[in-house]
Amino acid sequence: MPDVARTYEVRTFGCQMNVHDSERMAGLLERAGYVPAAPGAEAADVVVFNTCAVRENADNRLYGNLGQLAPRKAARPGMQIAVGGCLAQKDRDTIVRRAPWVDVVFGTHNVGSLPVLLERARVEREAQVEIAESLEAFPSTLPTRRESAYAAWVAISVGCNNTCTFCIVPALRGKEKDRRPGDVLAEVEALVAEGVSEITLLGQNVNAYGSDMGDRQAFSKLLRACGAVDGLERVRFTSPHPRDFTDDVIEAMAETPNVMPQLHMPLQSGSSRILRAMRRSYRQERYLGIIGKVRAAIPDAAITTDIIVGFPGETEEDFEETLHVVREARFAQAFTFQYSKRPGTPAAEMAGQIPKETVQSRYERLVRLQDDISWAENKRQLGRTVDVLVAEGEGRKDDATRRLSGRAPDNRLVHFARPDEPIRPGDVATVTVTYAAPHHLLAEAPPEAVRRTRAGDAWERRTAAPAQGTPGVLLGLPKVGPPAAAPEPAGGCAAH
Repeated sequence: MPDVARTYEVRTFGCQMNVHDSERMAGLLERAGYVPAAPGAEAADVVVFNTCAVRENADNRLYGNLGQLAPRKAARPGMQIAVGGCLAQKDRDTIVRRAPWVDVVFGTHNVGSLPVLLERARVEREAQVEIAESLEAFPSTLPTRRESAYAAWVAISVGCNNTCTFCIVPALRGKEKDRRPGDVLAEVEALVAEGVSEITLLGQNVNAYGSDMGDRQAFSKLLRACGAVDGLERVRFTSPHPRDFTDDVIEAMAETPNVMPQLHMPLQSGSSRILRAMRRSYRQERYLGIIGKVRAAIPDAAITTDIIVGFPGETEEDFEETLHVVREARFAQAFTFQYSKRPGTPAAEMAGQIPKETVQSRYERLVRLQDDISWAENKRQLGRTVDVLVAEGEGRKDDATRRLSGRAPDNRLVHFARPDEPIRPGDVATVTVTYAAPHHLLAEAPPEAVRRTRAGDAWERRTAAPAQGTPGVLLGLPKVGPPAAAPEPAGGCAAH
């Protein structure tokens, strides 16, 4: 490596698992001596694309981005481009054939090889394509540069044992592999010691946790164990599968104070006939039964979901069944997707592919209904006093409106008037909701109280640190200790 540290940028597409994988890529690069490119820089010395293969236009998006970088790379000797993630796992040599200026292609199972592959490509002056067929090491043993100082993803499993006909993820991520509970808790405790106050337990099918170990109650036990971690204020998880949503999990959610009153549980379709065609191992009655049990145990829980419109063979009657479930469940939000054909999935070969105009019409009807429900459910929050974990970057208009933003315990987005006293991301503001919109709440008065937290201290330490040349938080096998640093994004592969 040259004496001047090379800069890097990681561009992420896809679900929360990809976001967390990108944090690991950043940690690996920083341990190898790279430094983050300055915000707004035209191009870093190394640009890494962490790709998604779930949506229909995923490859077009990647090649469009690669095309934009081609002239920059030609004019900048030594610049390197790497492509990883699900699309890299799927397309392999195709990427180098279509974009021969790419230096490295690596898959979902060998993220840890990235620095070595970059160096090998630089020395040998030819593209390096390395795709492992199975997991080399559990990703959480890799160094991680977290995006947030106060909130963190904690992966408890990778891969998926389901065979949903629309989803390519199991073919790219492999069979489910669980981490040992002690390793998970060691990482959680290490994060809290560094100042993190909120964690999100992450898995492709998070509540199937334990199937790899022969313990069907492992997930509820893990939730309760997180409740015993001193200093951990908020616990969330994503994404569970209705098939594995058992009563012991609901009891653990209700009885563990720091498990937040929020549930994201993909529906995909309200039609039992379509669920069967999707190879989803539950039916409408089962799904609504879980919703009923959650609401009985946690009355104020905000429930969100994923829905696919226009799956092959979906009739108007099937779609009406989806609308029925949406009306019954009264989701706080729904992430709605138009079905997109993915080569390599059984659904791509099914008869009865729905015309685009029909899918679009149904999609718009669903969005209108859900927006009405989201707005009505948000109006029920008027007058409530909630504790908001102040976030960084949640409110794009905050500077112009003199507001701050963050998440209530139920994960609703709340904008509130900026107080006179200093308040930092990671601190907690107690506010009263005065206005509701379909996708956010507003507290027009300043907070009634502001609680300065260790998470806010961690944010302050990190922002006070030198911007370049300082390694990120390198979480290998988790250990307790200084310094600080942690994530917040969203997106979803809609695969579960």
